[in-house]
Amino acid sequence: MEKRSNARRGPSSPQRKSGGNGRRIVLGFFIILLVMLLGIGCGFLTASMNTKPDLAHDILPPASSHIYDINGNEIANIHADENREPVKIAQVPKNLQNAFVAVEDNRFYEHMGIDPRGILRAVWANLRGRSVTEGGSTITQQLAKNAYLTQDRTFKRKIQEVFLALQLERQYTKQEILELYLNQIYFGQGAYGVQAAAQTYFGKNVEDLTLNECAMLAGIPKSPNYYSPLNNLQAAQERKATVLDQMAKYGYITPSEAAKTKKEQLALVKPKPKEHTKEASYFVDYVTQLMIDKYGADAVYKEGLKIYTTIDMDMQKAAEAAMKNLPNGPVDGNGIQQPQGALVAIDPHNGYIKAMVGGRGTDQFNRATMAERQPGSAFKPFVFAAALENKFTPSTVIDDSPVKIGDWQPQNYDRTFRGKVTLRKVAEQSLNVPTVKIAEKLGIDKPIYYAQEMGITSFVLDGPQNDRNLATALGGLTKGVTPLELTSAYGTFANKGVHVDPVAVVKVLDRNGKVLEQAEPKQRSVISEASAAELTDMLEGVIDHGTGARAKIGRPAAGKTGTTSDYHDAWFVGYTPDLVAGVWVGNDSNTALNGMSGGLTPAMIWKAFMSSALKSTPAKNFDGSAAGNKGDSIGELENDKKSELKKDTKNNKQSAGNDKTKQQAPPQQEGQQPTVPAPAQQPTAPAASVPEPGGGVSKSRN
Repeated sequence: MEKRSNARRGPSSPQRKSGGNGRRIVLGFFIILLVMLLGIGCGFLTASMNTKPDLAHDILPPASSHIYDINGNEIANIHADENREPVKIAQVPKNLQNAFVAVEDNRFYEHMGIDPRGILRAVWANLRGRSVTEGGSTITQQLAKNAYLTQDRTFKRKIQEVFLALQLERQYTKQEILELYLNQIYFGQGAYGVQAAAQTYFGKNVEDLTLNECAMLAGIPKSPNYYSPLNNLQAAQERKATVLDQMAKYGYITPSEAAKTKKEQLALVKPKPKEHTKEASYFVDYVTQLMIDKYGADAVYKEGLKIYTTIDMDMQKAAEAAMKNLPNGPVDGNGIQQPQGALVAIDPHNGYIKAMVGGRGTDQFNRATMAERQPGSAFKPFVFAAALENKFTPSTVIDDSPVKIGDWQPQNYDRTFRGKVTLRKVAEQSLNVPTVKIAEKLGIDKPIYYAQEMGITSFVLDGPQNDRNLATALGGLTKGVTPLELTSAYGTFANKGVHVDPVAVVKVLDRNGKVLEQAEPKQRSVISEASAAELTDMLEGVIDHGTGARAKIGRPAAGKTGTTSDYHDAWFVGYTPDLVAGVWVGNDSNTALNGMSGGLTPAMIWKAFMSSALKSTPAKNFDGSAAGNKGDSIGELENDKKSELKKDTKNNKQSAGNDKTKQQAPPQQEGQQPTVPAPAQQPTAPAASVPEPGGGVSKSRN
């Protein structure tokens, strides 16, 4: 048996050896070929990346960018007189150096120009849908991009950026790279580099900056116009706090230093008032900021972009004329006339922003896009939309009677109760108590979900103070909403339940005519067409014989008033089948408006604008505005009879709603954000039974 075994193994051994050698030879050949191909490819790639194909680009003179309206007419010419004064790194305070490293590139002193760990972190955060405090690009990459490359968002440009970053790291020390970077970056207000920024914002040299001022400056380059403290002090303070948190996280300062510095005030240089007001100035600033965020300041101010926008200058002129109806109140400490206001108009079908006014035109703070203010009763349509999507109808009956939820007792504007009322009447007369009862029945997460799907992004859903409480149903939000987002959200109702994200820029070309971007409207179905039609029918009643009677324009229109506690904010947002517009009025200091409600000045400004903007547009009815009943009501709410609906509509014709003409009104106006305990103490559903926003809510499809 042993011999048989040896005999059996003998012949097979040479075959295996021969076959193995052959496979190894083939494998080795392919490995050598692959290495050769990779070597050739890398050599070619390196040569192409490090060789600028168009040397003439380096000597191209700066060119202004041009902004055009929807009809192709130029409305603005953008250029910057570069305010730059380079300084040595030794003049830059350590706190400022550390602030930039902490918030922009915390591994700056460790990596070789690119940071794979940072890139993976940014990619993972994007996949998870979270934001990241530090980006994936290193300080060296940002320097390479800003100093040597165009702002094209192409793979080739990104590869060039990587190679240039590696080259910079070979040729310069870390301190030299940081010096070049700090002298290169844009800080808004025409200031390039840290020395010009220190002079622009604080009137001092960079070496004299405090920790407070260093943290503020380090936060600006992320979005220079938005985070400029001269444009948007609140956003700048929030960004400063983020920088301080990052400095504490990486050990540059202590947590107690960060907490103390967050509370310190800034002594800013008073901005020079505008010498003149050009048409669509706030919209031009808004578009300029969008372009800077996307392509960088150098591209916008020096590379001759051609930016085609959605603005309709006839509507813009109508908006600016309507806003002249703002009353003249006191002048604040910054020399700004109060109250201020904002107006936004959008085509609900494609999201095009047709008109935008962000104030009286004497400053650069665009209240249409930057001011987050309490919406008051202007938030209620999201509650009504959630109700209609959950088997309510306009004729569903709710009991308007006293209710106590924990320690909170919501009240109607006039401190009275009306007994059994229909959902339609709740909308027309902007009744608070029934709205709260509806939200309690549905769960507040459902109205929040629908509002989010319609573009409201400012909800606070976690932490001790958040919006998951019933005060949200009456517009008592933690942060508030901007006029742009609220107006865009109402466009969903005009567009048969489909929300289209707002669009400001249609197309961007470079100086050679190459298309850099082309707008593609982003839309999604949020509520059913039937629910949108029923809600529109209810909101038509608000204008016909409800709180928005002063907004009548002689054609089918729907809308909603909003007034907050102590008259701090007044709103009117409304729409026709072709145009949605929102008007906000308030003081920048968030003080009272002396009894002004949404049904007064905002409604009248809205009427003035819409009457002019639509004068050449034929009037038409809302498609499906007479939608039928959707079925029985749910829970303890009764379904009203048709005769009751007719009687209710007849009785409502005599009322102009809760927005009174009197300057002195009862303590709680329609739509007022209620005076309630802190959100943490307000009644909410048990945590275990509260789904995430949208939990249990199926999205309707047309």
